[in-house]
Amino acid sequence: MKTLSITGPYIELYKILKLENLAASGGEAKYLISEGLVRVNGLVETRKRRKTTAGDIVEYNGEQIMIAARS
Repeated sequence: MKTLSITGPYIELYKILKLENLAASGGEAKYLISEGLVRVNGLVETRKRRKTTAGDIVEYNGEQIMIAARS
């Protein structure tokens, strides 16, 4: 499982896919989310701008990313 450290209180879901190179662009990331291909904490998530916070686990295409607060 990969870890993505964030500096603020949250990061929007589509930005995670883009930052982790799971999507080529923000538009592609939003499409993948809207199609129900992304899970957050084991549940399908279709909100592109979902505020993802430290402790959340994002899953797409067999990849898992743990969101962590940067200290």
